[in-house]
Amino acid sequence: MSAIGVVSSCSCLRPGVWLLKPGMQMSSFGLHTAARCAAKDYYEVLVLGGGTGGITMSARMKRKVGAENVAVVEPSQTHYYQPLWTLVGGGAKQLAASARPTRSVMPKGVEWIKSQVTALDPDKNCVWLENDIKISYKYLIIALGISLHYEKIKGLPEGFQYPKIGSNYSVHTVEKTWKALQDFKEGNAIFTFPNTPVKCAGAPQKIMYLSDAYWRKTGKRSKANIMFNTSLGVIFGVKKYADALLEIIKERNIAVNYKRNLVEVRADKQEAVFENLEKPGETEVHKYEMLHVTPPMGPPAVLINSPVSDAIGWVDLDKETLQHKKYPNVFGIGDCTNLPTSKTAAAVAAQSGVLDRTISLVMKNQLPTKKYDGYTSCPLVTGYNKVILAEFDYNGQPLETFPIDQSKERITMYHMKADMMPFLYWNALLK
Repeated sequence: MSAIGVVSSCSCLRPGVWLLKPGMQMSSFGLHTAARCAAKDYYEVLVLGGGTGGITMSARMKRKVGAENVAVVEPSQTHYYQPLWTLVGGGAKQLAASARPTRSVMPKGVEWIKSQVTALDPDKNCVWLENDIKISYKYLIIALGISLHYEKIKGLPEGFQYPKIGSNYSVHTVEKTWKALQDFKEGNAIFTFPNTPVKCAGAPQKIMYLSDAYWRKTGKRSKANIMFNTSLGVIFGVKKYADALLEIIKERNIAVNYKRNLVEVRADKQEAVFENLEKPGETEVHKYEMLHVTPPMGPPAVLINSPVSDAIGWVDLDKETLQHKKYPNVFGIGDCTNLPTSKTAAAVAAQSGVLDRTISLVMKNQLPTKKYDGYTSCPLVTGYNKVILAEFDYNGQPLETFPIDQSKERITMYHMKADMMPFLYWNALLK
């Protein structure tokens, strides 16, 4: 499932106005020139993608150049606040609460082009859409999100037709997680983390903690052998929060198997096959009573081998300015970029303020003054009323908002994640 129209899976943004940290540098500002097309074929600012980054930046650009000069290319009719899906999978929220019609979040007056991007030609300042439609631009903002690749796991996605398996990363499978959680009787409950970049590195284990809490509440915990099979060598990338999570894992008797990557699901037999990344070619088969799959992820197909992308397919940006390294009138934001920070909605919120300032100065042929420090955040849900609020920068150093120890589980942070952030998302960030 494409991530276009779907937002990142960590929700905790800097409270209120999403305070941002400054900075930047910049390369040459000489713009490539292109012949101006008819109004409907040319926009001063063209935004690719109508997820969090695309909608946020189109709202900002509207104020800068006027709504009639901004267009957003987005095929999806529905915009999702995906951070809520952790709680949907755990039975704490309804899926409908995460969805709004795309029309309702599109800034008023901005052109919504209901199509898919098929190619980018930054040397000619244009993109190609379905049916060979060409759109030219003066400035391009790429916000295409990240693609999910369930098909890279043998037996998926068709395995989701069976019970006892779900995934909080897709609108089509998140409610199956809650069903599998409720139907659990006894045996292995396995939660996975793939051997690729992912959006919100905390999400694969949040549902594990919610499952533990649910089974304790329903008297089934003693019959559950909870396993977290992760391709990583650590539980979390920032030591302060990793230490806190390891204490919780120990307290709750959860087994963690590092360097294990899910390669096959035999849903008819309730078997999950993992490769041992430390011993190439060696696999392990585990029976499961519940399986939560975090799929492999990667750049959207249109960005692979694109002139705007790095060797892997991520949009190739200056990490401080969010300006493209080669094309000075091209910019990127969010999950589709090669910025070396966690892919979260909080990161998009921080990036949007920096990018807004960057583009303003580029338009005036000036050097930017703000620098993005890699700020990102992940509210690590550890129960139905507990959250560890992880906030950190490019260097994996805590960059916390509150004058408290945020590595401790707190009820207040849960309510911020579950109640305050969705409200602020729809009513502040997107606008």
